[in-house]
Amino acid sequence: MRAQREALATLTTNARLEALLAAAPALAMVVRADGRLELPDRLADWLGLSSSPRYLADLAGGKVGLTADDAAALASDVAAAQKAGRTFKRTVRAQGSSRTLMIQGVRAPRDLQAPGGVVLWVFDATESQAEIGRLSEEGAGARAAFDALTGLIEAAPLPMWYRGADLRLAMVNSAYVEAVEGADAEDVVRRGVELVEGSGVGGPLASAVLARDTDMPQMQAMPATIRGARRMLRVYDVPLPTGGVAGFAVDIEELEQARSGIKRFGDAQRAMLDRLSAGVVQFAADRTLIFCNQPFRRLFAMRSEWLSDRPEFDRVLERMREANRLPEVRDFPGWKAERRDWFVATSGAIEENWHLPGGVHLRVVAQPLPDGGLLLIFEDRTEQVQLASARDTLLRVRTATFDNLYEALGVFAADGRLQIWNNKFRALWGFDEEFLSTHPRVDVLAEAAAAKLANPARAQLIADLVRAATVERQQRGGRVGFADGRHFEFAAVPLPDGNGLFTMLDISDSRQIERALRDRNEALEAADRVKTAFVANMSYELRTPLTSISGFAEMLSEGYAGKLTKAADSYVDAIMESVERLGLLVDEVLDLTQNDGKTPALEMLEVDLEQAARAAADVIAPIARRKKLDFAVEVLPSIGSTKGDAKRLRQVIEHLLRHAVHGTPEGGRILLHADGTAAAARIIVSDDGTGMSKDAVKRAFDRFAQPGVTRGGERALGLGLPLAKQFVEAHDGTIVLVSEPGQGTFVTVELPRR
Repeated sequence: MRAQREALATLTTNARLEALLAAAPALAMVVRADGRLELPDRLADWLGLSSSPRYLADLAGGKVGLTADDAAALASDVAAAQKAGRTFKRTVRAQGSSRTLMIQGVRAPRDLQAPGGVVLWVFDATESQAEIGRLSEEGAGARAAFDALTGLIEAAPLPMWYRGADLRLAMVNSAYVEAVEGADAEDVVRRGVELVEGSGVGGPLASAVLARDTDMPQMQAMPATIRGARRMLRVYDVPLPTGGVAGFAVDIEELEQARSGIKRFGDAQRAMLDRLSAGVVQFAADRTLIFCNQPFRRLFAMRSEWLSDRPEFDRVLERMREANRLPEVRDFPGWKAERRDWFVATSGAIEENWHLPGGVHLRVVAQPLPDGGLLLIFEDRTEQVQLASARDTLLRVRTATFDNLYEALGVFAADGRLQIWNNKFRALWGFDEEFLSTHPRVDVLAEAAAAKLANPARAQLIADLVRAATVERQQRGGRVGFADGRHFEFAAVPLPDGNGLFTMLDISDSRQIERALRDRNEALEAADRVKTAFVANMSYELRTPLTSISGFAEMLSEGYAGKLTKAADSYVDAIMESVERLGLLVDEVLDLTQNDGKTPALEMLEVDLEQAARAAADVIAPIARRKKLDFAVEVLPSIGSTKGDAKRLRQVIEHLLRHAVHGTPEGGRILLHADGTAAAARIIVSDDGTGMSKDAVKRAFDRFAQPGVTRGGERALGLGLPLAKQFVEAHDGTIVLVSEPGQGTFVTVELPRR
């Protein structure tokens, strides 16, 4: 019973093992020590044999089974396993079958009851071998690509590196080593030398960590020191599927400098455009407004708030139309579409003239930009158009005026050719229009004009004057007589444009008048000399009877003719006063006639001005007392002295005091004040008399003013003031008279120290 159970268990186990072997991916073949084979039929089919072979040598069956080389190699492996117990593996191909077989041989275990035998496990490796081949090809391609990529990275001119999952440097290229001044790549990786300094927030490791954690490439600009120079780098960190991070750095120092320079240039350009008088506006490639200057805003009445929204080109034109700043057109959409084509124009700058309502003229320049944008320049030429119109009108007026002037005019160019002439010029010389239209040179014209002159040789004056005006740029003139008795004044004037203006003025009448005036002047001068001599002689003749009258009056006053009555004494005093006044007048007349407007002869000595002032005051004091005037004298020591004629200086003060006495009514006041500085002495005579009118002040120092004539209580003008002025100026001094009617008179004399 027990034996049955064991036999049943054994059968069950054998059946399970056979099923397991049948489902196994490998088939077993036993090679005994004598070379006999034990194998299943399925394995014979794998080997491409129609029946199971009995011996190892039968595996090579010509065109089926194993090839002779594979069979011999397998036999050698089996023999080695039998002798040394060494395991082996071999891959063979079966002829007559597309299978690739992998054979693994081991010494047969003792339980197999095959002493000295070898168990061969045969695996069908057809699919595995194909996969291995494919993977080998892919591996070879990947290795080639890796080698090429490694060579490219090594040859790259920019630093490149690779970080492992722990973000430590694992590989760097030669550019990286050169940038950090390392010995070699291994040295740089071993020491972990970073290209960019710093490890804090924003540092190189922070960017790598962010790339690894977010699985997104990162880029940031960082400064670094490369070969001793500070450079700006753009660092890229790219996460890899392996968990590492690859990176590379691009030197953007020149780019940043260029970008900064372009920005500064753009800012400077916009600042310059903002200062232009013309309106400037710029549109981007998408036709939105990106810049406009202040004149543009003013010209088209646009608010900054509206422009800040970057309106499109069409909207800007519509806004211009709303502000009545566009030309009047019938088809505005079509007109706007034509201006929209400016963005794609290939013919360069486009110019237009816009005539706006209200008489405004705009010159519009449209310049397409290389980036697809557009630059518009609006120049307000209203003033220029108005000036051009005014200039045309002025030219017509000038031409009409030029042709109808009384003077003969001709304009000569710098080369001496006649350019413009008027009708008077042609008629005066009797030139034909055909001759003048050839624009003759000045020497040819002078030769043709010589016959008209009283002295033909004087025609050379025309050429000389024109040459002086055009070449020497000097203004010159002269006078020429014509053969018909007329006289002309020639003049040549240089013009701003390099030409010369030649003018001829008929002075025949003025020469006749000048000759008549000259003859009359000579006659008047002769009469004046006779008059002066007569006045001088009469003055001398008057002195003799005056002396006699004065002497007899003094004798009567002294009682030589007996005692006089009180009335007779008053008559004698009146006679003596009149004689004194008449004597002064004679002396003044002699002074004026002897000098005749010339500087009088002076006896220049050191003069004590204080003494001269007091002497003059002593002479005038009795006259002031008789008129019951308040006569005050203020002579300060600072008046000092000066070089001059004592007699004439005393006469100056006397004349001023007499003028004050005569112009001050009874009970008035007169002041003589004298002082001085180191530079000059000053004498002031003032009164509170009737004063003088503006006309009288103007004529006060005129020696030809009518003396003794008064109007409306105004003081009389005599010879005293003209003589005082003449003597003061002879001493290089100045005299000033200030007066108003009813406010008195104020006279100031200043004498420089000599």
